[in-house]
Amino acid sequence: MHVPDGFINPPVSAVAGVVAAGAVAVSLKGARRELDERTAPLAGLVAAFIFAVQMLNFPVAAGTSGHLLGGALAAILVGPYTGILCVSVVLLMQGILFADGGLTALGVNILDMGIVTTVVAYALFRGLTGLLPRTRRSMTAASFVAALVSVPAAACAFTLMYWIGGTTDIPIGKVFTAMVGVHVLIGIGEAVITALTVGAVIAVRPDLVHGARGLTAPLKLRVDGELVDAPAREPVAAAPAARSNRGLWATGLVTALVLAGFVSFYASANPDGLEKVATDKGIDKKAEDHAAKDSPLADYGVKDISDARISGGLAGVIGVGATLVVGSGAFYVVTRRRRTHDSSASGSRTEKV
Repeated sequence: MHVPDGFINPPVSAVAGVVAAGAVAVSLKGARRELDERTAPLAGLVAAFIFAVQMLNFPVAAGTSGHLLGGALAAILVGPYTGILCVSVVLLMQGILFADGGLTALGVNILDMGIVTTVVAYALFRGLTGLLPRTRRSMTAASFVAALVSVPAAACAFTLMYWIGGTTDIPIGKVFTAMVGVHVLIGIGEAVITALTVGAVIAVRPDLVHGARGLTAPLKLRVDGELVDAPAREPVAAAPAARSNRGLWATGLVTALVLAGFVSFYASANPDGLEKVATDKGIDKKAEDHAAKDSPLADYGVKDISDARISGGLAGVIGVGATLVVGSGAFYVVTRRRRTHDSSASGSRTEKV
């Protein structure tokens, strides 16, 4: 659903950019509460993983494909604030390096694919997990529903922005029907990928999943006919392997590299939902060439490498690496600022005493 330059007029694109910048600034502050030394590397990995999976377009209808948006997955794994940052890093890398998504439309894309999907998905996920028993199965099911709904929600957000600032005169009803219709189908694929990934991570390291905090319910005992909480067990020191997330991080990175570097070659070549609707309805009449169209990695291929398999695979590996480095660097800075803030706050309390 990457919006290219020329679909939305400059004033609306500028407003979307301001809103997106404000949301990213708020998310940088909010991410300090979500990230620590253990989870920050996972956040960088989540961004790289989303980049890799977005290269895997899957067919959803005749002549149409879809791909992961990633907002739901990121929000559930690392938190809503950090999730917005993860998707924003992915979109930034795609726009600058691969000419995917317009540069003047970067704010539109962050608002649509990063903020709307993350907020809608996480709000729905928290609502469902508050009603359902806190088990792995219920959280996996909640992640499925949250991801499913987040995609047509993003389609609605694009339709609204097009209604306000579209550069072509197309009846909004036709745009809405086409966008929501195809993205409900894409949402099913998003839901399957999200649920499988969340379920897999919860199965091995629920302590690293933001949405799974408090997964284990307190043990209940029946005393005189009433259920009461059992006494808390003495904490047991975790084994070194359990405390480390290196195994999960390495597995995730290898998976992302294989998906981007090899599996992506077999992805559907059909246009995605937005591209198909834009072509069918005439939204793309005033589309503009990407400012980075001559980039060495434009269109997810390495310039001057004629073999499509090698070119695309190498571009995917470079993209995963670049996203991982930029994302991990950003989240490392966030955690350092958190430590600095906590140290300052602790020092202030000590002085008062």
